[in-house]
Amino acid sequence: MLRRHRHGARLTLEQLAGISGVSGRTLSDMERGRSKGPQHRTVVALADALALEGADRRQLIELARGGRLRDDGNRSTGLCELPRNIDDFTGRSAELDWTTTLVGDEDSATAAQVGLITGAAGLGKTAFAVHAGHTLRPDFPDGVFFLDLFGMSARPLPADQALALLLRALGVPDQQIPTDPAEGASLYRSLMRDRRVLVVLDNTASEEQIRPLLPGGGRGRVLVTSRRLLAGLEDVRRLNLGPLPLLDTTLLLSGITRDRGASDDESVLTELAQLCGGLPLAVRIVGNRLVSRPAWSAAELVTRLADDERRLDQLKAGDLRIANAFGMSYEQLAPPARKFFRRLALVTGHDFDAPLAAVVGEISVEDAWNVLDELIDLGLLHDSRAGRYRFHDLVGLFARERLKAEDPAAERETVEGTMTSWLVRKATIAGRRFERDHGHPDLPDADFADLSSEDEADQWLRVNVDNWLAALGTTANDGRHAAVLDCAESLYWFSDRWMHAPHWHEVFTLGAEAAAALADPVRQAGQLNSLAWVHLLPRDDPETALRYTTEATDLATPSGATAHLASALHHAGGALRRLGRLDEATASETRAAEMFKAIGDMDSYCQCLGALGTCLRDAGHHAEALERYLDLGALLNEPESGVRPTVASFIRPIALARAGECLGTLGRRPEAITKLGEAINLMEQAEPSVPLAHSLETLGSFLADEGRHDEGGRAYARAAETFEAVGDADAARRCRDLGPTTP
Repeated sequence: MLRRHRHGARLTLEQLAGISGVSGRTLSDMERGRSKGPQHRTVVALADALALEGADRRQLIELARGGRLRDDGNRSTGLCELPRNIDDFTGRSAELDWTTTLVGDEDSATAAQVGLITGAAGLGKTAFAVHAGHTLRPDFPDGVFFLDLFGMSARPLPADQALALLLRALGVPDQQIPTDPAEGASLYRSLMRDRRVLVVLDNTASEEQIRPLLPGGGRGRVLVTSRRLLAGLEDVRRLNLGPLPLLDTTLLLSGITRDRGASDDESVLTELAQLCGGLPLAVRIVGNRLVSRPAWSAAELVTRLADDERRLDQLKAGDLRIANAFGMSYEQLAPPARKFFRRLALVTGHDFDAPLAAVVGEISVEDAWNVLDELIDLGLLHDSRAGRYRFHDLVGLFARERLKAEDPAAERETVEGTMTSWLVRKATIAGRRFERDHGHPDLPDADFADLSSEDEADQWLRVNVDNWLAALGTTANDGRHAAVLDCAESLYWFSDRWMHAPHWHEVFTLGAEAAAALADPVRQAGQLNSLAWVHLLPRDDPETALRYTTEATDLATPSGATAHLASALHHAGGALRRLGRLDEATASETRAAEMFKAIGDMDSYCQCLGALGTCLRDAGHHAEALERYLDLGALLNEPESGVRPTVASFIRPIALARAGECLGTLGRRPEAITKLGEAINLMEQAEPSVPLAHSLETLGSFLADEGRHDEGGRAYARAAETFEAVGDADAARRCRDLGPTTP
């Protein structure tokens, strides 16, 4: 209005300032809305300078008076006051920087009007938003307001009531608050446009509840917290809070308990913090329990919390209880979704995929995706880019607690049995992808469509190992020996691809026990041979490997099981070679090679040829060993050799590496370096392995001998990393010591 009257009088700001005696800066602030309640004498001076009379004069003076009243009301209403800050607030420095950058500077190019903070129950969203509000208060001279929208309650605050509360807090008298929600939202946006105000909207239920409360532009800012992702909101910046890192969790617990009379060992507090899973609410509960009972031992509380069955019951202090926080999210679900959530507690692995969730939920995969999305939206599950889902540890305990409380034991056992059978069957089918006789097994139903290739089967077996391995153990305990043995046998050829996985001993032990229970000595011999392989390669325990091959031979001999006898001889040869009994090893490998060739098993025949070359190498016959490795390489490259491509691709780099070692020992180092380079390039296409590590170490040695110290150092460094990856710390240290070698 002031600008309109000035323009009507054809005056510039400078001219009006000169006539009225009011500074140009004050006039500019008034016209731009920065000063809404100037002093009465200032407005009278302006009215006189503009020669305003009658209604125009009264209106200008009244507007200034109303602005002063609103300013006073804003400071004195006491409505929507920001809750008190928590003195021991800890961590979240990066997230606080995010809020400062986002809403703190109205002139920043990165500033936004709305920041949305989401996360699961117990992560401290409210405490974080309140702390941010207090931190940002100096940037918002027109006020910082807080409103709980009760989003997790049975009756969230309706948007029109929330709007009325905010308008009152912003100084609008009750009689001037519009009854029409659209008009109220419009008034709210106009006030937010002109004022440097921060509004914290906590515990939001839905997009519908929050949309009328968001600014439409200007100087006002809003921080929103919600357990839901509120994916439908547009033009908002998002921050998803995760669990606190262990260091920050421990610092928070230490801060809460700093005035406790007892002296708590730092390591004990770290254990307590770890059991809280990075949830600030759980830490607050544990800290409050210790503070309220100074005579308590923190170590005793660790013992109580370490018991999974009791942990949720222990995580309560007064009216704070972690299970109640999870329960509010749980109550948001429809009954079928609650049942689905509970049943996911039956999954024993660290994480799971949608097909497995569909099995335990007894619904289609498509329906499972929908419910999983809802659980993620509420923070009851976490997901990953790989399509895997997992519980937070404490939420998983809550799901298990609800399962026991709400689902009959018989129903739980039935679903668990279905899940176990499904996992073992799927692992068996996946393993058969790598067998010679079952290279393309029939897929019985759509659940197994993701096993249509070797790569897919390999991926499934690796990422689901926690689940199918636990299911295999359960199946064995239930006495379903045939299913256990089928599964263990199917995984024999796959185990070569994942040689250093820690679970093969358990798999093949279960297989051997199942064969014994079925009184099938031939198949038991096969499983004992697999155990010999485990102790020969992954475990490097030749004495135990030799014991298993002896047992396998004793079982297979009466029935003339040639394949199993040959395998026992082959594994025995490997064990004897490692024990330095080279003549016996050579004889054993020679007999094994003859037997495999006689039955047409060219895959195993080639492995024996490679082993014979290694026996010659270890005996110092490097020229003969080189010839054997080169012959083996030529056989692997023959299209009609009868060797499966997957087996050839496994043996070929090892044969090349061994040939390179022999060439180097014979003084032909340039050729050796070339061969080793070819072998390493092939090996690096698979997972880290002992052969790869040894090849890199040998390459480093040959390069150093040739004076190529920089290249040699890099090879040693890569060897150290590979040895570390396969769990050989001593070899890794040896290679690191050799790596910095200089001329």
